[in-house]
Amino acid sequence: MCNPIEGQVLMLTAAKASVPGERLPNLLERAQAALAPECERYRREYERVHADDNREAFLVEWGHWETLGDDLELSERELSALRRAHEEQLLRIGRRTDREAEFETALEIREPVCIATSAGDER
Repeated sequence: MCNPIEGQVLMLTAAKASVPGERLPNLLERAQAALAPECERYRREYERVHADDNREAFLVEWGHWETLGDDLELSERELSALRRAHEEQLLRIGRRTDREAEFETALEIREPVCIATSAGDER
């Protein structure tokens, strides 16, 4: 399965997360499996702030991850790790595209969702 989170971001998130690092890839795959079929809906309903060959990034309302976490039956720690991975990925994109300050400001009021769009695997 595709993963919208780059390997370096995955390692950083695993180091900071309150879940074992070896569980994070599985959590990301579960989230991707839930998000990918909804990509068209995200495009219609949310602001897409980035798109490239590997992923699309959206800004969604606060509480979005809690709803997704409930749907996936995630613990608070698992949910926190997923949210952090998507935040770190968006900030990494921001650093690359000279939009980091813009994304940091946006994250004060919204949450990011990154969805893999290619057949390649970033891990």
